[in-house]
Amino acid sequence: MSCNYTHRFIALASSLFVALYLNSTVANDVVARTCEISAAKDPNVHLDFCLRSLAAAPASDTADLYELGAISIELIGRNATSTRRYIERLLKKNKKKKNPSPDSYLRPPLNDCRELYSDVRVTVRDAAADYASKRYEEVNVKLSSVMDAATTCEDGFKEMDGGVSPLTKRNDDAFELTAIALCILNMRP
Repeated sequence: MSCNYTHRFIALASSLFVALYLNSTVANDVVARTCEISAAKDPNVHLDFCLRSLAAAPASDTADLYELGAISIELIGRNATSTRRYIERLLKKNKKKKNPSPDSYLRPPLNDCRELYSDVRVTVRDAAADYASKRYEEVNVKLSSVMDAATTCEDGFKEMDGGVSPLTKRNDDAFELTAIALCILNMRP
């Protein structure tokens, strides 16, 4: 009798494992297909960046396309918050120096970028609410403004003689995360 229960347990455990594996594979297929389509349609989206970004969100394991859209908007918000905090640290570091440093030229564009990313955080929060309410045109406009903010921030450093942006990677990430979200937005039925 106990041998029968052991076989049933093993069969049940095996079935559960296979079901979980297949479910995870299907969910990963949604992320993979979404990223493949996004990278093929938009030259601003790189397949590996898309896969890493979306897969880093725990909810992406079981997300459908609509949920991936919400996740992608959330990733933009996280990027904006992290970037704004990073800018604050750079400004504090620069302010603590008693003598004018070679980095003092960074203060004006950093202040501009801080303002831009403060606005981006609000814009992304509003875009997320619009997405949840299925107001997709408003989402499109708001996310497009996020791309503009990242570009404007980066351009502020390029306008300075010999100015090197300490935010290039963060601005590029914000731009690409937004491109991914817009691609997902345009894939909806």
